[in-house]
Amino acid sequence: MADDITITETEENKAVAYPTGEASRAMIDAGVFYGRKKSKTNPKMRQFVFMNRGGIDVINLQKTAELLDEASKFVKEKARNNGTFLFVGTESAAEASVLAIAKEFGMPYVTLRWVGGAITNFKVISKRIEHLKKTRIDLATGALDKYTKKERLDMEKEVKRLEELMGGLEEMQREPDVLVVVNPVVHNAAVREAKRKNIPIVALANMDADPDIIDYLVPGNDKAKSSIAWFLQNIEKAIKDGIAMRAAPAAEKAATQSEPADKN
Repeated sequence: MADDITITETEENKAVAYPTGEASRAMIDAGVFYGRKKSKTNPKMRQFVFMNRGGIDVINLQKTAELLDEASKFVKEKARNNGTFLFVGTESAAEASVLAIAKEFGMPYVTLRWVGGAITNFKVISKRIEHLKKTRIDLATGALDKYTKKERLDMEKEVKRLEELMGGLEEMQREPDVLVVVNPVVHNAAVREAKRKNIPIVALANMDADPDIIDYLVPGNDKAKSSIAWFLQNIEKAIKDGIAMRAAPAAEKAATQSEPADKN
């Protein structure tokens, strides 16, 4: 190609070239191309490897861009249809970005530890969430003042424990329509539950993942803050686009109804 972006591998003084363009530059700047050691790469993921340098597989960003486009189209359509997204990322590099996008759209999230049965046993989990909400309100309004100080302290500890475990799930009124995961290998339990319930999975996944269990796989570095932020920023844009598509017909209908009648 006449106009390439070149990433220099200083260790071997060799170069890796990717197609130019704003999207590619953003991925390179975010470090999306960093894969795993060749020995850790899942054989099924080799189709997404551009080359190997210093024992590290370099991710093919052209394929990443293509699969991100597919994932974004799916997310946009789900958002247009009022879909609920459950965001999962419990590693420290993912926590802030996952929390930010979930809070922005009022969606459920998990950033500390996956609660077993959050999807497959949702009825039980929802009862625990309602118990959390009620106990929190009762403590705040003084409805539990009839109990001893020790009993109230025990209830406060229970509220704190439940908030840590499932506070992010309070917005989940029903089973999610989409599971968005950063690093599906670490969050294998969440992925398994989603598969059992036939809930589509969108994931930023590195070379050690199993692509067969991810519906919308985006190959990329799932350990770096910058790469995770890049991925979720694209998911955020897709959701916003979907919401805008949802709002457009209503606006057009309102405009039509407000037009003056033809006097002729």
